[in-house]
Amino acid sequence: MESYKTSTLSNGLLWFGAAVSIAEIFTGTLFVPLGFAKGFFAIIAGHIIGCILLYYAGIIGAKSGKSSMESVGLSFGNKGRNFFALLNVLQLVGWTAVMIIQGSRAIGVMLNTSIGVQADLLWCVIIGAAILVWVIIGPKNLGKVNIVAVGGLFILTILLGFTVFKGGSQTNISGELSFGSAIELSIAMPLSWLPLISDYTKDAKHPLTAARVSVITYFAGSIFMYTIGLGAAIFTGGSDIAVIMYKAGFGILGVLIILFSTVTTTYLDVYSAGVSIKTINGRLSERTMAILVCIIGTTIAIFAPVEQYENFLYLIGSVFAPMIAVLIADYFILKKDKLKESADVANFLIWFVGFAIYRVLLNMDIVIGSTIPVMAVTVIICLVTDKIKKSAFSS
Repeated sequence: MESYKTSTLSNGLLWFGAAVSIAEIFTGTLFVPLGFAKGFFAIIAGHIIGCILLYYAGIIGAKSGKSSMESVGLSFGNKGRNFFALLNVLQLVGWTAVMIIQGSRAIGVMLNTSIGVQADLLWCVIIGAAILVWVIIGPKNLGKVNIVAVGGLFILTILLGFTVFKGGSQTNISGELSFGSAIELSIAMPLSWLPLISDYTKDAKHPLTAARVSVITYFAGSIFMYTIGLGAAIFTGGSDIAVIMYKAGFGILGVLIILFSTVTTTYLDVYSAGVSIKTINGRLSERTMAILVCIIGTTIAIFAPVEQYENFLYLIGSVFAPMIAVLIADYFILKKDKLKESADVANFLIWFVGFAIYRVLLNMDIVIGSTIPVMAVTVIICLVTDKIKKSAFSS
């Protein structure tokens, strides 16, 4: 029986929905120390870098027909694949909690005063339940639902953009953020999706086209969200987009923006976590594991709110930037396939070197950020190591 194949439109809508989120808007507010012009340039530059990497990750899945974590096995072997799959599950559980926390707090700003109750816990449960509905609907039927949900979100976010930018004058800018750190924050969000994209391109009717469309729609949507966050912080003097919507009288429209943007984004997190768990143990069900991750993420959101958001983004970058660098070098340049091996120790060591360099460079003010230097060094080490191995075997 042939598995269901998703359309290019469905993939585009899925990734535009991923971009439209409170998390992306909030990250945009962190750029305010640079001012609007410089901050916007950093957003564009970082997204170009991050989305190029996201594209190549999607292409690997599209060409190989493997999920994101299965394709990691091409460089790191079966046990190596499982190691990164586990790390991916952990970051996706973290993202699920972060998204639900941010969504519930935002809905609370919009509704708690109206109903006279501090009901953040209730909003966490409602958002978690809505994500479960998306999981139960599943990829096969989600395309039709996303046309309505994401189409409506697009219109509402346009209205939100007008609200933020209409007739605003720049407020006093405070805080510290280097241009290199801003670039890194801009790269970090598309980079966080890098371990997920192949979970969707592998099942597309036209995988290569789906990869291109997915990245383009995400690129456009994410830049728009970052810019709304930056504009909100600069032109309204506030960084809480829910407060801005509340003051602008968005009412139920604001609640819908928050609810559906949180659901469409977090669905990808929980579904891909299910795919990664199935990669580790093929006997498990993707959907069942996605439901379990959603429940765990919701529980964490209720009982252990995640506050270290910036550090969380940087940690994701330090893990997955050198990983994809090794994968790109092996897949596109060296044409290697380690899937039948248990683990590739050399590639693990290269990844760890890249991870360590990334952590060190975070403490330095590099104008282009840490990702590009780390990936360049990691790819070079891969090529040099391969040449040394070949010389050793030939002698």
